[in-house]
Amino acid sequence: MSYVQLKNIDAGYVKGKPILREFNLSVEKGELLSLLGPSGCGKTTTLRTIAGFIMAEKGHVLINGKDYSRIPPNKRNIGLVFQNYALFPHLSVFDNIAYGLKRRKVEKSLIRKKVDSVIEMVSLEDLGNRLPAQLSGGQRQRVALARSIVIEPDLLLLDEPLSNLDAKLRDEMRAELSRLQHQLGITMIYVTHDQVEALSLSSRIIIMNEGYIEQMGTPEEIYDSPETPFVARFMGFDNSLKGTVTGIDGDALTVDVGGTPFSCKASRSKSVGIGDPVNLFFRPEDALMGSGGEANSLAAEVNFYNFQGGTTLCSVTAAGSQIQVLLPGKNVIGQESSHVLVPVDKIIVEKV
Repeated sequence: MSYVQLKNIDAGYVKGKPILREFNLSVEKGELLSLLGPSGCGKTTTLRTIAGFIMAEKGHVLINGKDYSRIPPNKRNIGLVFQNYALFPHLSVFDNIAYGLKRRKVEKSLIRKKVDSVIEMVSLEDLGNRLPAQLSGGQRQRVALARSIVIEPDLLLLDEPLSNLDAKLRDEMRAELSRLQHQLGITMIYVTHDQVEALSLSSRIIIMNEGYIEQMGTPEEIYDSPETPFVARFMGFDNSLKGTVTGIDGDALTVDVGGTPFSCKASRSKSVGIGDPVNLFFRPEDALMGSGGEANSLAAEVNFYNFQGGTTLCSVTAAGSQIQVLLPGKNVIGQESSHVLVPVDKIIVEKV
């Protein structure tokens, strides 16, 4: 049996208008599962239903075999980390972290031992007497994390905890979260709309859309093999070309794109037949620029170049579509037209 289970859940903020409908989810003990998707897709609703802030109209929330569906939030041994930290401004770092233990009436000597241990674990030594206003954003998020893990929760829920941090701090905190999760073995459910966070942290990822699960799988499966156009676009397959299937030969498809034959792998597509209209999705970093004559090559008019330091973004028009090509280094072709190339194994085919 899975450690966390949501069974046939209907839940939302207005009675009779559920955001989650017949929703099912399973999380294994010790894994970090990310709920990934755009704003409004149901990620936070799922988290709040597990935490008990939203009582499901239908279905069951099970944790380690126990039905939590009608247990109030304060009676669930669940740790919570929010994007706005939710620290008590008048309490020191030590007292913020100790708050949950004091509410549980843990004896003082054990509180001191547990808090000191977790302060060291999250690298907040010598900051125990400071107030939250005296801390950096990264330090405040560490306090929020420490407060959640010091109670030794059955489950840790994190709702976009890094979204208020700058890029460098986000990188540091991602590494910190990953280290702590592996060190402690806590089961975590992590809500984010950031693909990099989900890919770098997760054991599994669930892509959500309008209250439903579009796809679930390992980071590699989600990144390499999106199963729907929604997942493909969300995971960075920003380019698309329209075409028509003209040939199927075992594991190979031939698609006519504006009069140019394109080769694709049938294994990276849904079931399609001869004559079916399709979209070809591919990432900017998987496309190449060339001089023409190569396989899967389309004549392209260069619109502009955008130097980005380690890469150069090239915008072109090809077969009536706007295509972006991410080139390594400082690439400037220096001509008004060229060709865009798409490798066979980098294309996702979806029937229109």
